[in-house]
Order: sequence, then C-alpha cells, then structure tokens
Amino acid sequence: MAVTIELPHVGESVVEGTIGKWLKQPGDSIQRYEPLVEVITDKVTMEVPSPVGGSLLKILAQEGETIPMGAPIAEVETSDTPSPATPTPTLPPEDAGSQHPSGTTGYLLHNVSPVGPTGGGMSDPAALESQTEVQTEAQSPLESPNGQTVGRPARHSPAVRRLAQENNIDLGQVTGTGMGGRITRDDVLKSIELGAQAPSPTAPMAESQPQQAPGPSPAPGASSADEEHVPLTPVRRMIADAMVRSATEIPHAWSTVEVDVSGLVAFRDRVKAEFHEREGVELTYLPFIIKAVVESLKDHPTLNASWGGDKIILKKRMNIGIAVAAPAGLIVPVIHDADCLSVAGLAASSRDLARRARENKLTLEDVQGGTFTLNNTGALGSNISQPIINYPQAAIMTTEAIQKRAVVRDDAIAIRSMMNLCMSFDHRINDGAESGGFLLAVKSRLEAIGPATPIY
Repeated sequence: MAVTIELPHVGESVVEGTIGKWLKQPGDSIQRYEPLVEVITDKVTMEVPSPVGGSLLKILAQEGETIPMGAPIAEVETSDTPSPATPTPTLPPEDAGSQHPSGTTGYLLHNVSPVGPTGGGMSDPAALESQTEVQTEAQSPLESPNGQTVGRPARHSPAVRRLAQENNIDLGQVTGTGMGGRITRDDVLKSIELGAQAPSPTAPMAESQPQQAPGPSPAPGASSADEEHVPLTPVRRMIADAMVRSATEIPHAWSTVEVDVSGLVAFRDRVKAEFHEREGVELTYLPFIIKAVVESLKDHPTLNASWGGDKIILKKRMNIGIAVAAPAGLIVPVIHDADCLSVAGLAASSRDLARRARENKLTLEDVQGGTFTLNNTGALGSNISQPIINYPQAAIMTTEAIQKRAVVRDDAIAIRSMMNLCMSFDHRINDGAESGGFLLAVKSRLEAIGPATPIY
C-alpha cells in the first residue's frame, strides 16, 4: 500500500519548516527509521526518518519549499505497518475527506544541527494567529477523478501573506524568486513597486510612437563584472526573516550604561586557574554577568516578559539565551532556570551550550523557551552596539569590550577597567524608567563583585 509521510509537529512554537535536502529520490528503497529528508526550522536542522520500509514513490514537497508542520511531504510504497506517529489535532468532520485515501503518517524528527536565532514561543495572540493561519494550509494534494495528483495549494509565509493583503496584491500573479520558486517578501515588494509604476488602464495608448525592443537584461540573481551575487542559504534566509520580523513588529528603544568592572577583573584573575583545575572549565566574565542579570530581573520582572496584544505576559522562569556565532549562523541556546544556578553552574552550562552549538549538537529543547537574551559583542572588539530583540522577548542586552580607561574617582584620576552594557527593549512593555532601573541594577551588582563573592 502507499503511505503518505507528513512533516511531524515538534513543538507549538515550530509551525513550519523548509525542505533542505532530500536524502532519497523516487524509486530508491528505504529502510524503516532510515533518514529520508533534512528539514530546516527556525530552531534547528532536523532529519525526518522514514516510519516504514519500502520504496519512495513520490516527493510532494520540493527542496527549498516552506511548508506547515503536518503537511504531506512524500509517498512511500510499503507493506509495513507505519510506526506510531506524533500526535496531531483531530480534524473536524468536514475535513475528513481531505485525507489521503491510503492513510498518512509522520515520525518524530531527529535533531542534527542548529540553525538561526530562535523564534521564541507563540505566547502572544499575533503569533498564535500566524500559527493557525499556517496550519490551515496543511492540505493534501488535490486529486482528479482518476486519482492523479493535479497540484497543491500555494503556501506562503505569514509575512508574505500579510504584506500582500495590505497592498491588495494577488500572490497568484507574483513570480517567486526564492528557493523552489517560493514567493519572498522582496518579490511582493517588487510587485507593489511595479504596480505603482504601471500606466492607468484608461490612459490612451500612443500607438503612433515606435516601440523599441528592450535591450538584454541580466538574469535575476546573476553576477556582473562589478559585483558578485551570493545566493542565500536557507539558514541565512531564516536569520534574515527573524531579524526583519523583530525590527518591524517590535518598537525598539535603546539605552546604555558604563560599568566599572575592575573588581570583577581582579577577582577572576585571582581564581580562574584554581577554578579551571577543579572544574575543567574556563571561568569567563559571562557567568558573573548572567548572575547579575537574573538577580536584577527578579526586581524588574517586566524585562523578563513578552507582549500579549492586550496584556503584558510576565515570565515566571528565567531562561537566559546566549547568542553564539555557530558555523551555520547565529544561534541562541538557552540556559533554563538560570536563576537557580551558581556562578560555577552558569560557567559549566554556558560553556557546554556554546560548544555543542559550534559542533552542531544542540537539541530542540536547547533553543526553546528563552525569556531574555545576552550577547557578548565585546568578544568581537565592539565598544557599543544596538542589538535587535530576540522575538518575542522584551529585551536583549550586550556586554561590550572591557578596556582600561582614565576615569575620575573621589576627585582623582584613576585607571579602571570599564565596560559598556547596551540594551534594546520593547517600548510597548517598558519605558526609560524601567529599562534604566534594570541596567543600573546590573551595574550595581557587577561593581560589587570582590574577594567575598561566592562562586558556588
């Protein structure tokens, strides 16, 4: 019998995935649990194993195509009984007939490598609306009376659909330039621009004017002698989409404070060798900063929150995301319940997450549930930066390079180790008073670090 393989649901915040690479082609034999296809989400890159053994009949989702979780991706001819699928919502009676006559099945995905910044949870109504909108497109292929597949509904990202609706653009008339012919945001913007330049249909045509044949134009995406065009990878495209979503949907505000971390520098220098010998982990400045952040979040809970449309959602857990420059792109693994860990525990956790991010060994859980994000841009030599918030969180803070500067202390000039803390925050949730109070709280805790500061 023929079994339709579906893209399984892996978490409420993962609503769609992009087909990265098919590991089997039609006609190939496949064993049960053998990897079938690589799928890229805004969380991680995953392999979908086949829940049955048999022969791959048909590929229903092409490489580069973005589809909702639960959508059909392939058909397999098999005599096996399908493995238990991940739970899927029960369809209402009117949708029952849309199911493939030979049945469908899915299998829990296996994480193989991280990809892009996390998209965060779907706790706000706008995100839930987008999730519902995407899931309604998970339809089976349309079939003609003779049973042959004749096509499937076009699937577009929520951002593309929203932009098209706002500008009365018919997506059926737009040519996609994305991977697999996918319509991108740029394609819609180009259609809007062309529509604005088009002549009015009632304007008279100057037939007497000779028509000049258009000259040859370079193919879309082609390079020229003056420039080189680098195609976007699925990872880079997802990072770009996440950044655009954050910048367009969250009203960013920004603030910075200068911190005297001379005590922190001296204390770390004194204990780092002993700590490394005992724990086998390098003691960096990061765990001290995380500790100061989580203690300050307790006093300023609106920074550990998200926007809920008609309400502010305060997060009771403090899950700190750590931005890491991994080979595949920016990834933000999460230290869950960071407020329950000591400096030593935070050092071990952050080191482990950063290592596994760079080795492509993160799990889906490692990148979910973040409530506040830290980014150590100082490691790149930066003195001041304005980060983009990790949607849908309320704020993101960067730690800048530590530099020795001449500063005034007690009416005298002293050489001190100074560092800037920079924070972007959602101005719908917090104003300058709240964000400034939080930064000053972090500053106070960092400047208080000295010989008596506990590590365990």
